Amino acid sequence: MPGSDNEAGALALFSAKPAFNETLHVGRPNIGNREEFHRRIDGILDRRWLTNNGECVQELEARLASLLGVKHCIAMCNATVALEITIRALGLKGEVIVPSFTFVATPHSLQWQEITPVFCDIDPLTHNMDPLCVEKLLTPRTTGIIGVHLWGRPCDVEALGGIAQKHNLKLMFDAAHAFNCTRGGRMVGGFGNAEVFSFHATKFFNTLEGGAVATNDDDLAQQIRLMKNFGFAGYDNVVYIGTNGKMNEVSAAFGLVGLENLDQFVAVNRANYQVYRQGLAGVPGISLIAYEEGERNNYQYIVCEVDHASAGISRDALMEVLHAENVVARRYFYPGCHRMEPYRSYFPHAGLLLPHTEALTQRVLLLPTGTAVGPGEIEKICRIIKLAVEHAPEVMRKVTTG
Repeated sequence: MPGSDNEAGALALFSAKPAFNETLHVGRPNIGNREEFHRRIDGILDRRWLTNNGECVQELEARLASLLGVKHCIAMCNATVALEITIRALGLKGEVIVPSFTFVATPHSLQWQEITPVFCDIDPLTHNMDPLCVEKLLTPRTTGIIGVHLWGRPCDVEALGGIAQKHNLKLMFDAAHAFNCTRGGRMVGGFGNAEVFSFHATKFFNTLEGGAVATNDDDLAQQIRLMKNFGFAGYDNVVYIGTNGKMNEVSAAFGLVGLENLDQFVAVNRANYQVYRQGLAGVPGISLIAYEEGERNNYQYIVCEVDHASAGISRDALMEVLHAENVVARRYFYPGCHRMEPYRSYFPHAGLLLPHTEALTQRVLLLPTGTAVGPGEIEKICRIIKLAVEHAPEVMRKVTTG
């Protein structure tokens, strides 16, 4: 096929040369100042204190608590263990209401402890769990609600808080996406009984691997600290059942360096988001989720929704186009947790109660951002998407027939 820029043959899907030699990923790690990181590593090695609540972990916890405006921030080895420990510390059991449109770690953290995750539908505009649906799912076995702040846009914490208070339920949040974000000018971290953050390498702020629990509850914080260190309350004094959820010093050092570069990371993300918005403006069937300008956000996700009817091309076909160009766009959170095991076996008809979730899993596509990409790469990605939509019939035929 012809290979000019305004013809489908220019796409790698039709055997043209890929637009990028190096693969572009969603969530490629941001790296802070290397010299400062090396300096901190030297300090760790000199102290020979590599884990077990060392100097860097203590400093990181204090700085995070100050940034989030909370009394306690407990660093963890990862967010999944942080979820599991917080769930156990809150005494959750029976049934807990969670969205299906989330990373599978959220329901797994419940099921791992033989607690039943009850999947709730989302608001199609916010992508967060719908409080009206939460009310309909309450049973005598319900002990709590776990909200998920998707894309850094917080849940309706007020409505969920009202439901929790009315029915005497625990309320916690999976805030993996929402570090350094606000709702009503208030930093995410102090809502509900506790909030759990992810500092995995794919997050815009990371500690290589890690997470944290933020809370204003003194007793809960003390219990979580015991539980993340085998229940030790001093030498040779185990007072509670626990596990190993500690963050190591190297991870904490990486996080401290990241905090010093936090504003730079956000500025890059925001600039990238604006380039995407300009580049995709007016493309039929392609829309980006909006971030509220009056609130603080980390802009770490470029969330594209593909309307097959308007674009003439399906989300999955567009993903194939981008993958052929070495742009590894991702389908978050496909196909929905309720369609993953063991949940699809436990609740085979769950999708009937999750129409908005089911629809959204067919539309969402995340695009690369972060410090690993710049305006030039983004403009090229936007041109690829435009070209794919302009030649939607040819693309769909290619994808369906090979």
